[in-house]
Amino acid sequence: MPATLSDVANLAGVSVKTVSNVVSGYAHVSTWTRARVESALAELDYRPNLSARNLRRGRSGVIALAVPDLGEYFAEIAFLAGRAVEEEGFTLLIDQTEGLIERENRVVEGIREQLIDGLIFSPLAIGGKEIAKRRDTTPLVLLGERISGGLLDHIAIDNVAAAREAVSHLINIGRRRIAVIGAHGTICGEAARLRLAGYRDALVEGGIPYVRRLVVPTPPGRRAHGLLAARQLLAQKQPPDAIFALNDHLAIGALRALHEAGARVPDDVAVVGFDDIEEGRFSTPTLTTVSPDKEAIARSAVTHLVARVRGAERLPPRDTVIPHRFIVRESTVSQAAGRSS
Repeated sequence: MPATLSDVANLAGVSVKTVSNVVSGYAHVSTWTRARVESALAELDYRPNLSARNLRRGRSGVIALAVPDLGEYFAEIAFLAGRAVEEEGFTLLIDQTEGLIERENRVVEGIREQLIDGLIFSPLAIGGKEIAKRRDTTPLVLLGERISGGLLDHIAIDNVAAAREAVSHLINIGRRRIAVIGAHGTICGEAARLRLAGYRDALVEGGIPYVRRLVVPTPPGRRAHGLLAARQLLAQKQPPDAIFALNDHLAIGALRALHEAGARVPDDVAVVGFDDIEEGRFSTPTLTTVSPDKEAIARSAVTHLVARVRGAERLPPRDTVIPHRFIVRESTVSQAAGRSS
């Protein structure tokens, strides 16, 4: 049987309260007493019952991360959040919603409220109305766009500015028929809508007309959707000379379609993605992309949430804008040009 506080107290010749003070890190214990207790703890291989301790405190010790999927982008966010959560003394529970409205509604309705102390949530299918109806009081931090009307903490990048920078790069390297793939009209398209707004801003600034046929909607982006969208664009009478994909999975699918069609990237068609997933650093050609600071996203979300869990409920909700970088790689600048520069 695992050793108990009483076992340790009997071996050390002290009270159970004294052992509890040592285990909890209480400062006002004499050096001699602490040494006896620590020796007994080691001899009995004592392991504290964290579940019981957390229940006494009214906590589970668990923070949940609910994301649409565990593809590369969110897998990296989950890894970084897990590391930050562990540093704060919590355990991370990961919930994959698949962007389904019924699953996301269960998340905001608090179906796991007795199991977790707080929730980091990246919604795709629900919006501000569903968030406003939430009755669960479990602390919640949202990743992504500001759909809660200022009711909750939000962590996001400036999608409009990032997209504008990406498309301006394509204009600056001489592209004029710039297509965009990944726009879609549902609530799950809020980030896509903002990135499309940045695309249009860049066209206006560059004096390039908006051409509706160059905007190809897709479901929330996977490689196959990018492949099909790029094929559709290449079949047009005047195909694009650049593609801005609203995430890297779509961009990588587009690269495959261009390869199949014998189009040279970037000479014939330049391609830009969004998210800077690891696959894009090793694709052929490597992928130019917008790179959100994923470390800062994960750590900011955990920091905000832990503060709420530990009693910062009275603070007003905060919108935190995380920086991004624009990374130029081979899909927009040829290797020969890169060497000459």
